[in-house]
Amino acid sequence: MKLSEIIEKINAEVVYLKEDCDILHGCTGDLLSMVMKNAKSDSIWITVQNHVNIIAVASMVGIKAIVLCEGLEYSPDTIEKAKEEGISLLKSNESSFVVSGKIYSLGII
Repeated sequence: MKLSEIIEKINAEVVYLKEDCDILHGCTGDLLSMVMKNAKSDSIWITVQNHVNIIAVASMVGIKAIVLCEGLEYSPDTIEKAKEEGISLLKSNESSFVVSGKIYSLGII
């Protein structure tokens, strides 16, 4: 599914969009080592972590987009690093549980 479709269907706010791309998998988690272990490339990552290290993890794994939940804000250095690495950043006021459920219902696993 295209990232643009996911953004529309989950009503996410775009903080930075590198480009529209295909999202094949999803991953929910806040422990960076677990995300490194379990996430697949071409994924969307749902989390409440907002610090710059999430961009390094996403880049290493091949994650295309991150959804920051609970109405939290990305730090300016996280946004700058996302632009450098080409990782799209989204936000939602909903919980990780709700956002994950919405993305799962779209057929992203």
